[in-house]
Amino acid sequence: MKKLLVVDDDNHLRALVKTYAELDGFHCREAENGAQALEAAEQSSFDIIVLDVMMPGRDGFETLAELRRFTGTPVIMLTAKKEEYDKLMGFNLGADDYLAKPFSPKELMARIRAVLKRAGSVPGGSLKFGGLEIQEGSHTVLLDGAAVSLTPKEFDLLLFFAKNKDVLLTRDVLLKNVWGYNYFDDMRTVDTHVKSLRKQLGEYRNYIATVWGVGYKFEYKKES
Repeated sequence: MKKLLVVDDDNHLRALVKTYAELDGFHCREAENGAQALEAAEQSSFDIIVLDVMMPGRDGFETLAELRRFTGTPVIMLTAKKEEYDKLMGFNLGADDYLAKPFSPKELMARIRAVLKRAGSVPGGSLKFGGLEIQEGSHTVLLDGAAVSLTPKEFDLLLFFAKNKDVLLTRDVLLKNVWGYNYFDDMRTVDTHVKSLRKQLGEYRNYIATVWGVGYKFEYKKES
């Protein structure tokens, strides 16, 4: 089941979106502010996020900027504003689509399906390396058939490694493709996440090899 996070301080709007999303086959989680949204996104993986711009405290733009520090989950922005500047700001921060209020719930669901289709999130394939299996569509990782709990960013990092098996990946390449950074001030971000990911992979930790002074490489040799 596809997972959607709807973030808005309007209780009635959240309930409306949840109703239509569940009718369309989504599991829907709600957050009423930016802090709750960030906490939810750090704890669970979502296929898509619907995020309101105008919220008290941390607004949608600030929330989106924080989200993009650790997840590439598609985001559709909701706003009462129609100014071109606001749309450009949202897109520049990494929004995937923009819908002005008031809107038709049916149009929102159509946009959600379109964004997911473009993102390739539905359906997702499966990558297997011995006892390690990565299910892209459901954001699930199995170790010898047992699910392991990864953060969204750990999953994105592992998936990028797996899709680039035997390719030397420098830290700046990882930052750009997994985090979406266009600047490389702190390479320790990569090392910290690799260390955490290896811990979660247990006996399969050695699939991620360190190339000293350069970066990392995902290595897997099929047993004969």
